[in-house]
Amino acid sequence: MKILFGIQGTGNGHISRAREIVPLLQQYGEVDLLISGTEAEVSLSQPLKYRFHGFSFIFGKNGGVDKWATYKTMNLRRLWRDIHHLPVGDYDIVINDFEPVSAWACKVQKVPSVSLSHQCSFISANTPRPPEWNYAEWLFKYYSPTTHHVGFHFERYDDFIHTPVIRSEIRNLETSNKGHYTVYLPAYQDKTLLKYLSKTGVEWHIFSKRQKTPYREGNVQIFPVNNEAFNNSLASCEGLLTGGGFEGPAEALFLQKKVMMIPMRGQFEQQCNALAASKLGVTVVNAIDGNFITQLNNWVNMSNTIKVDFPDETARIVDDLIKRYAV
Repeated sequence: MKILFGIQGTGNGHISRAREIVPLLQQYGEVDLLISGTEAEVSLSQPLKYRFHGFSFIFGKNGGVDKWATYKTMNLRRLWRDIHHLPVGDYDIVINDFEPVSAWACKVQKVPSVSLSHQCSFISANTPRPPEWNYAEWLFKYYSPTTHHVGFHFERYDDFIHTPVIRSEIRNLETSNKGHYTVYLPAYQDKTLLKYLSKTGVEWHIFSKRQKTPYREGNVQIFPVNNEAFNNSLASCEGLLTGGGFEGPAEALFLQKKVMMIPMRGQFEQQCNALAASKLGVTVVNAIDGNFITQLNNWVNMSNTIKVDFPDETARIVDDLIKRYAV
């Protein structure tokens, strides 16, 4: 069996999840890997068959998307060419984690495809989102359109939605509490975070997109993004301060760590994720502003560990997907 697996390369969550899924897919046949996007710091251990520019948004420095940088990176002519030339008809099944080139190639060439992603959970009206309609809803439908859907979210909001994929390397970690807090907020520059974190009485580990070498300022250590170092920091921390992503908060909750989420401004999916997490009891802050230090200290002084049930069922999900949708 020939399998094409298209993976979104904006952010680290998609590739982190793929590190668990790819070896499972390889049990069923030859797997060609495709990544598009420009903003991930982690990588796969397996070689790529295709690497495309794709269509990515660029993280800003003050809590939102850098719209100008995003616009400058667009290359719609190249995207059109990649979509029309990708040979999706050569595969017995095309699986997609919110990746637009392979999804649209299948749509244009009339080839069925399966979404295996967090984002496809928003196809269901039961998945939490703010009450007011947002234009970004169309992204969930048209950014990476597929014919079938297998979704992941914090809870099973619909019959095709499963709880998060928790990587084996996370499940196998030995946890402890050394008192520090782990930070991953790629939409904020380091100096903004230092301004607030330095005013607290606890230790912080910031994992920064913008640093190549580690350094310390007072009670704050700044590290370049590294999968193993981040996992070790997370396993031994008191809590995780992060954005409105999905994989990172899910892994922290699984490890029974406190979580504070600051969703990116103008990023509807992150707003939705934060709302869903808040229903579990996760602390959500809308922005780093004049109230942030009070909110931060209140969270640090909290002792609420949230109990979640994220069973290890990824192998079964992949098996069901292959048996149901492969040609």
